[in-house]
Amino acid sequence: MELFEKLEKVGEGTYGKVYRARERATGKIVALKKTRLHEDDEGVPATTLREVSILRMLSRDPHVDVKQGLNKEGKTVLYLVFEYMDTDLKKYIRSFRQTKATIPTNIVKTLMYQLCKGVAFCHGHGLLHRDLKPHNLLMDKKTMMLKIADLGLARAFTLPIKKYTHEILTLWYRAPEVLLGDTHYSVAVDIWSVGCIFGKKISVYPLP
Repeated sequence: MELFEKLEKVGEGTYGKVYRARERATGKIVALKKTRLHEDDEGVPATTLREVSILRMLSRDPHVDVKQGLNKEGKTVLYLVFEYMDTDLKKYIRSFRQTKATIPTNIVKTLMYQLCKGVAFCHGHGLLHRDLKPHNLLMDKKTMMLKIADLGLARAFTLPIKKYTHEILTLWYRAPEVLLGDTHYSVAVDIWSVGCIFGKKISVYPLP
């Protein structure tokens, strides 16, 4: 991409790679999410279209991660442009586990407040995240700012409750009703994940 200079790859998932990059015009550091496109010309993956739509809807809230942008490179690559955060909660927790230390209570409170506020904002806009886990919570280590990321599995919810797939969420953060195969669920699945994340912050290990 001519607009950005890639500095390093910082992550990779099912649907693409994430790079730390510099905006050439301003020198600003951003995160570029490179999205894989189908080789058989099926177009942009539904998860990417959904994520862009949701990010635009939620972009006014500072606790939901988005810096608006969708850029095309050639015919096979799309980039989403985000504000750069230097770590995620999974890496942050791991740094304490490696030293056999625990996260200070005041930091746990600060991070949980931001997480709960961000989740409440999503739910207030009729949105289930459905994939809350430490890896999807981005952080700035200096300011302790936390932002919710990766909305590719998010869905709008309404009353009466719709039927959804139960194949969501990482196992350790999956609500009991989802584990049992229930396809009619709502905001409680996100709240369960928040509780699991809280437990991991306290113990620095996943809950048994």
